Amino acid sequence: MKRKLLSQSEFAQRWSELHGGAAIKGAVAGWLKISYRVAKIFSLIRFTPNVLTGMGLFCAIGMILTSNYWVALALLVASLFFDGVDGSVAILQERASKWGALLDSVVDRISEALWLYVGWRLGIPTWLALAMWIVASTQEYARARMASLGMHEVGVVTITERPVRAIFMAFVLLFKIFNLPGLTILSLIFFAALLFSFAQVLRATFLKLH
Repeated sequence: MKRKLLSQSEFAQRWSELHGGAAIKGAVAGWLKISYRVAKIFSLIRFTPNVLTGMGLFCAIGMILTSNYWVALALLVASLFFDGVDGSVAILQERASKWGALLDSVVDRISEALWLYVGWRLGIPTWLALAMWIVASTQEYARARMASLGMHEVGVVTITERPVRAIFMAFVLLFKIFNLPGLTILSLIFFAALLFSFAQVLRATFLKLH
């Protein structure tokens, strides 16, 4: 039996429900319009959310296998793209599930580890690459733990959400491509931003639980 797709308004409403009643306005509204159209295309060619999640991981794996930095950059963009659209396809097809959410979260952490492995090969100090992954992963764990305690959203958007982490990795690749100095300084600045974001999430979590 053919699965009926949600309309754009139904899609937006469902997205808001899954994100703690987040308002659909501004950049969010614009992104959801684009996301809906892209998700509809993938749905029409019968791509499932989990297939797209797997494709995102496949692209991240491809990053560590290629020696061409431009190819690695393209794979980074593709990895983030598939990660961003798999959830939209799940909503559109009404396939959102706890298993899918868990798979998406695990794949995100693996993909980010692979991104930072590439960054380490390009010159990010070992301790710094490991610290970045630990801080970012712990932040996402705090959010997941909040959900398990019955709270859908922490209620704070930090300056180092996953798309920003991908942008940082894109800069790392561009620094290598154009042989620019200052990679360690750039990495230290971003690590400081990660720590600030982690503190934001911890503070928001504390306030909600007390």
